[in-house]
Amino acid sequence: MRRPSWKLSTWALLGSFAAGCGASHSHVTWSEDAPHPKEEVFVARPPPEPPAPSPTEDPKAFAARYANPAVCEAAARRLQGASRDEAWDGLKACIEHTPFTQLNALLGRAWAKELSVRPEGAKLIARVVAQRGGSVTGELRYLQEKQIPIFSLASAMDRPDTYKGRYVLLRAQVADQRSEGARPTVWLVEQALSSVQTDEVVGYGERIDSVIAYSGDVGGRGAAGTAERSSRGTTRRFVENISDETGREALGRLASADPFLETRRDYVILARFDGVRLTSGGAETDDEAPRIPVLTIVSYHAPQALVVY
Repeated sequence: MRRPSWKLSTWALLGSFAAGCGASHSHVTWSEDAPHPKEEVFVARPPPEPPAPSPTEDPKAFAARYANPAVCEAAARRLQGASRDEAWDGLKACIEHTPFTQLNALLGRAWAKELSVRPEGAKLIARVVAQRGGSVTGELRYLQEKQIPIFSLASAMDRPDTYKGRYVLLRAQVADQRSEGARPTVWLVEQALSSVQTDEVVGYGERIDSVIAYSGDVGGRGAAGTAERSSRGTTRRFVENISDETGREALGRLASADPFLETRRDYVILARFDGVRLTSGGAETDDEAPRIPVLTIVSYHAPQALVVY
């Protein structure tokens, strides 16, 4: 008996479909050498720091970025490669807006050229000397070692012709202020800084004093008595900086009246030495007649209480 032809066609169709599916099937495996897909890792990055403020445009902001004066000076020095003018402005910002006492860094090789050509270089040195406590005598010795042309009042008075027109640095008090024409004049009394040691009671300790007293009559009969007194106290030694007059005085000329230059207060003063002039009663031909140095005050700064050595 012959089977219906439609059944044979149906089975043939199913067979060919199954064969086609088997041919297209593949088995996928990962070997150890095959690369694995990488997972993307997202790392949160901090926002970029804002650019450092320009010392030329905002000196206070530049100095505020570096609270440590030494770090501030180093940051200003790094600017020299890009702009020496901007680096100098950075150094001025460090000195004027931080407690800058790094005199060695200021007088170092990095700033030597700037100090020699910048007109405000001497003012910055005077300011740093004041911020270091104003021990002018000791600081002047260091300036001489570095060949900085700033000198003492004593040297200028000894050789007026040699030092005329040069800078002098002194610690002085204003004794009086007067006006001579359009330019006011102050009477300066030079001061020298010295240290005094004192003992101050800060606690308690034991101390015993013994006193022996004798008594008797004309016949030699007598007796001796002993009395003791005790006290307690502990002391500690303190060192205090005081200023004393050196005996040298000078007249200081100002460009205009300055209400902030107070009398009976110490200042570190940078001035230009203008020579000497006779005091009242002296004769020009008399070499022994008293003379007083005349200065043009360039800048002045109140010294800090603590001295940096």
